[in-house]
Amino acid sequence: MKQSLHPIMFAGTGSDVGKSIVAAAFCRIFKQDGYEPAPFKAQNMALNSYATPEGLEIGRAQAVQAEAACIPCHTDMNPLLLKPQSDHTSQVILNGRPIGNKDAYDYWRPTSKSPINPTKPNTPIDFKKEVHAAFDRLASRYNPIVMEGAGSIAEINLKDRDLVNMSMARHAKADVILVGDIDRGGVFASVYGSIMLQSPEDRVPVLGVIPYYKDIFIEEEDSVSLEKKRKQLAEGKVNIAVVLLRHISNYTDFDTLERDPRVNLFYTNNTQDISQADIIILPGTKSTLDDLMELRRNGCAQAIQRAHRDGKMVIGICGGYQMLGQSIDDPEGIEGDIKHLPGLGLLPIHTTMGAEKTTKQVTFQFDGQTCQGYEIHQGVSDTNEAILQSGHCIGTYIHGFLDNAAVIEYVLRGKKLEGRGERAVSYRDFKEQQYDKLAAHVRQYVDIERIYQILSSND
Repeated sequence: MKQSLHPIMFAGTGSDVGKSIVAAAFCRIFKQDGYEPAPFKAQNMALNSYATPEGLEIGRAQAVQAEAACIPCHTDMNPLLLKPQSDHTSQVILNGRPIGNKDAYDYWRPTSKSPINPTKPNTPIDFKKEVHAAFDRLASRYNPIVMEGAGSIAEINLKDRDLVNMSMARHAKADVILVGDIDRGGVFASVYGSIMLQSPEDRVPVLGVIPYYKDIFIEEEDSVSLEKKRKQLAEGKVNIAVVLLRHISNYTDFDTLERDPRVNLFYTNNTQDISQADIIILPGTKSTLDDLMELRRNGCAQAIQRAHRDGKMVIGICGGYQMLGQSIDDPEGIEGDIKHLPGLGLLPIHTTMGAEKTTKQVTFQFDGQTCQGYEIHQGVSDTNEAILQSGHCIGTYIHGFLDNAAVIEYVLRGKKLEGRGERAVSYRDFKEQQYDKLAAHVRQYVDIERIYQILSSND
């Protein structure tokens, strides 16, 4: 039996410095070395989420890390998820279930009252107690726990309300490793400042320099990466335009298509790009009505309609599916102040937003094959069809729809393709290869033996 290890936390000098990737790498490294690791992030803020096998919701990064650890994802890995919305509020998801919306200022200020627990009337929610309990449950089943901090470890203005960084590390009795990104500039000042702003007992060890890589592909959580994916149209490829929405969510839906050698996939809100693309995809969004209003304002809605009239294939996923319908209503103001908007009119559905949220993993049939995906959406459409097709327009609530080979081959059928014989490995096998490559890369540049010494010491 393997020696028990302390929990390890990867904290950061700031946001988007590589904490999630490093945590995923160590989930795979510990698994390769015979341990039973599990990921944990007490509080996450992200629009990219995932449905657990139980039909509950967590941040996508923890689902990826669980996959790297070769275990099913669970809400205890990310007990508190904040999903930003259009009006400076976030939907608060506790233990996989939405409990209401909270203004960002009210959420963080010291005098803010905690929301009431919907399952226990008149009982305020103690978020710190909830995330600690989730960690304790996870730690009773797995070892080691690979923890991830949030943002900067040195946000001293939030220190008294910290749920996810040093207060969580203290509860877990975790060894804390600081992650910085030298590509951003000022990393040495950031590292030094992050350490010196901690109280003496919280000052952290720093290990390893991991070079930047371009040949390893791990699903990303933050939409800042999409700014790097504004490609030009390409000759000899199927040009697929994903409409760049302000509140885009679950853009990992397009990772499989993006690496297909026959495809040139890019993100755009330029009407000319949309008109010249072979296929247009309307992705998921956390604020369907607000993003639909913006599409009408910037001309993208009209460009999509024209492209469809010209015979181009249009695909809508989740919120994009709702936008392709006849109308969207929000009588209770679930998303915000917009109560009604006409849709793009390409599919015969009407959608009404409601308080209930659908989260589930699904198996479905497409073009004679069994496929898999998951649903996470607010709103109910007046059709029971998980996938609705009308001519060359397809709408679906299923995330992961385009990860399935049967769907991709159907979508690309009839297009003039180069590299037709280049069939990629299955998405599942591809991801396994990438986790192993990531683990090997980190092993090469980090003193793994020293980390094991830290995690097994009696200090």
